[in-house]
This record gives sequence, structure tokens and C-alpha cells, in this order.
Amino acid sequence: MQASSSLSKWQVFAWLIGMCLSAPLAFLIFESLQGDSEVFTHLWNTVLWDYTSNTLLLILGVISLSCVIALPLGWLTAYCQFPGRKVFEWALMLPLAMPTYIIAYIYTDLLDYAGPVQVTLREWFGWQSPNDYWFFDIRTLPGAIVMIALVLYPYLYLIFKTALREQSFKLVQASQLMGMSPLQSFFKVSLPLARGAIVAALALISMETMADFATVHYFAVSTLTTAVYDTWLGYYSLTAAAKISGIMLLFLFVSLMLERLSRKNDTIHERQSSVNDTALYRLQGKSAWGATAYCVAVLMIAFVLPVSILAGYAIDYFDEAWNSQFFLYAWQSLKVSLWVSAIAILLSVLVVFYQRIGEGKRKSVPGRFASTGYALPGTVLAIAVLLPLTLLDTKLNEWFAETSFEPGLLLSGSIFAMILAYVVRFYAIAHGAVEASYVRISPSLDMASQSMGKGFFQTLTLVHFPLLRRGILTAALLVFIECMKELPAALLLRPFNFETLATHVFQYVSDEQLELASVSALFIVLVGLIPLYFVNRSMEQHN
Repeated sequence: MQASSSLSKWQVFAWLIGMCLSAPLAFLIFESLQGDSEVFTHLWNTVLWDYTSNTLLLILGVISLSCVIALPLGWLTAYCQFPGRKVFEWALMLPLAMPTYIIAYIYTDLLDYAGPVQVTLREWFGWQSPNDYWFFDIRTLPGAIVMIALVLYPYLYLIFKTALREQSFKLVQASQLMGMSPLQSFFKVSLPLARGAIVAALALISMETMADFATVHYFAVSTLTTAVYDTWLGYYSLTAAAKISGIMLLFLFVSLMLERLSRKNDTIHERQSSVNDTALYRLQGKSAWGATAYCVAVLMIAFVLPVSILAGYAIDYFDEAWNSQFFLYAWQSLKVSLWVSAIAILLSVLVVFYQRIGEGKRKSVPGRFASTGYALPGTVLAIAVLLPLTLLDTKLNEWFAETSFEPGLLLSGSIFAMILAYVVRFYAIAHGAVEASYVRISPSLDMASQSMGKGFFQTLTLVHFPLLRRGILTAALLVFIECMKELPAALLLRPFNFETLATHVFQYVSDEQLELASVSALFIVLVGLIPLYFVNRSMEQHN
């Protein structure tokens, strides 16, 4: 009886967490279904179709270019032996640490009319004006596609390479015996077998692309993400912003449904017992050096060159960039990230523990509810959080109207809004890491604890916590780093006169003065390398 009562309490806790973290999404959907908004009607009749078409073209362009870049890289590093393969296996993931708006600024500065590339070309060929030659204009939709794809292709590369490694090598070897060339085997065997993994990666890339705000804003490309930002800050219409966010939610829903359908009929069960590190194809001569050259070119363009230029900025402008502002904004970013990490870990442990001790199929529902925020772009999430907090602030001010205390924007205008948005968005990361750690804890330990008269809480604190320590630290680190890099939600929800490193760098990027915030930008990139290090270590241990 006592155990049943205790289980009911854990169930209440888990459902409260799930409902609270999914509440912003529910408010957003409700608000988007409300009556007509004059601002939204005006946008619908004028520019909304352009925003929508640009968003679709951006997504299609990024996923297409990501396929062109990542699929050959994944196949080469998974199946082929060539010079430098071991280094490229992990190095090709490094561009993930580079925020898109930083790489966009660096290449804009490099390739603009007044940049060193065009200046050098004019000196070499004697060109006098833009009428004398044609050069790629980077501040366009195609330019944004290239910049975002350079940062996001590692998602597809990593997932596709892992899928190839987990395929049975016998199938590829059988294709060799049938006389297929490596290229034929790639298209007829490897790609079809990895179709589900490819679609899952492309769904993730499409969501990240739609969530990107800084690059398209800097390039003046109007998308639905910039429309939400401009509608809120330009027209101060939460309803119109919610309706635009509703369109983005529809796109997200379609992406997730396509990803789910791609795995529905995936019934291939054969796989090798462990990841095989033996190369199927040993490239020689021109083929080997061609593979190396391709990997080097992608790595140079996507990571080495931008980081080198950024490091050069940091050295040349060190006195201006290494200042009190850097330390202040680093501390503020650190403070928010630590709070969010601690809260997300605590909530995820409570929810996952209930999943472990609960009964029935519905025990996983609170965790799914709580994880819905991760799919929301930062601008959409900011609007979703503002809706309930604005309502609560209004009610609080009404309650205290007859007293001398005036709460004002106690919730929506304070750091609380940022922390809540970050927790809603990054809870799913903590949940996934903690859940993966719990799988490795034998249920027999729970039974042994109960046989010794320990309750659920004592089992959690005395038995589970010591065993979850590594998983909790990993989850906290991942959440911390994501918080340090988050930009769109911070831009919309930060209190007055409050900056993070991300917003600080973006302001200088917008003013064409990244050099003066180069130390902050380099710090963000270096912090972003930490999870890639742990991912690489995990893959090496798996091998």
C-alpha cells in the first residue's frame, strides 16, 4: 500500500513536469488558432508567401548540398582505405562547432567586393568595376544555403557513416562478387540499406535549417524564422507571430512524419556483430589521393579556414576584444547555462526514474510531452514561452492592483523567461542522455534495494545516482554547451541590458565588426568542440 502511494506521487511529479514543459507549445497552438489578426492578414496578403517559399527553398537547398557533401564522405571513411582516413573520420565533424552566423560573416568579409579575394582578382586581371566581371554574390539565398550546409552536413555524415558501419559487410561483398563497381554498389546497396538513417538525418538538418535565424537575418533573406522575429519586434503582435509559428510547426510536423514513415517499413535485421573497421576498398594512386583531397577541401572550407581567420582576428584585435564586456557576458552566459543544466538534469532524472518504476504503456508519455520543445526553432519557442508568461504577468498585476506592490513584467521581462525557454528546448537532450544511462542499470539492483526496505527515493539517491554520475555529467555538459550557443531565443527573451556571448557576437556581426568580438566568438567555437570530443571518444570505445 505504501509503495503504491509512493508510486502515485512519482507519477504526479512526472506528469506535472511533462505538462509544464509542453504548456508553451499548447499555448502557441491555441493562440495560432485564434481569430484573424490584422497584422497577420496584412502579411498574408503581401509577403508571407515569399517568406514561405524562401524557407522551403532554403531547406531543400541545404539538404541537397548536405547530401552532395556528406554522402561521399560517409562512404569513403566507412568503406575505403586512403591516406588520412583515421584523421578525417573525426575531423569532418568539427564544423558542427562553428555557429553559422560566424562562418557567414567570415566568408562575406572574404568574398565581398571589398574583400581580399575580389581585390586580388581585380589586381591580377586589371578589372576596374563590377561590370567587368561576374562574381558569386554571397549575400543571397544560395549563399545562405552554402553557409548553413557547411555547418550542418556533419549530421548526415555521422549518421550515414554509422549506418554503413552497422550494415552487414556480406551484402556489399556479395555485390562485388556480382561484378558491381564500387560506385554501383554505393547506389544499389549502401544507399537503399541506409535510407531510413539518411531520411532521419535530413529531417534533423531541415529542422535545424528552419531554426536558423542569424545567417538569414545577416544575409537579408526573408524566411518564416525572420518573420516571427520581425513581427514581434516590429509590430508587437504576439498573435500574428503565433500564427506564423503555426505554419512552421506544420513544416516540423511534416518533417517528423516523413522521418517516422521512413522507418516504419525498415525491417532489415541482419548486421554484423560489431563495427568492422576493416576497409572494403583499398584505394590506390589517383583514387586514393583524390579521396584525400576531397576530404581536405571540405574540412578546409568548412572549418580550418574560418577558424584560422577568426583566430587571426582575435590576435590582431586582442586589446579591443579582451575587455570587461567579454568577462561580463561570459559570466552571464555561464550563469544562465549552469541554471538551465541543473534544472534540466533534475527534471529529467525525476521523469526517467518514473519511467523505470512505473507500470503500463503510458509511463513514457510524460517524457515525450516534456521533450516536445526540442523541435521548436528558437524564435518560435520564444513566442511560445511569452504567451503563458505574459498571461501570468497580467494576472499578477491584476491581483496586486489594489496594493502598493507592482510586479510589472516579473516573469516575461526577467531572466526567468530565458531560463524557462532554454529548459523547454534542451530538456530532451538531458532526458535522452539520462535514459541511455538508466538502460545500463540492472533491474536486479532495484529489487535488492526494495528487499532491504528502501523506498523509491532512497533507491534513487543511494543506488541510482552513483551509477548515473557519468551520464548525468555528460547530459549536463551537452545542455550547458547548447545554452552557451543559443541565439534566437536569447535575442527575443533577454531582459533589458542583458547580453550573452552569443547575442554579443551577433550584435557585432550585424554591425560588420566581428573583429571586436573575435575573442568571444572563438570562445564559443572552442566550447562547441567539447561535445565533439566526447562523441569521438564514445565512437572509439564502440570500435
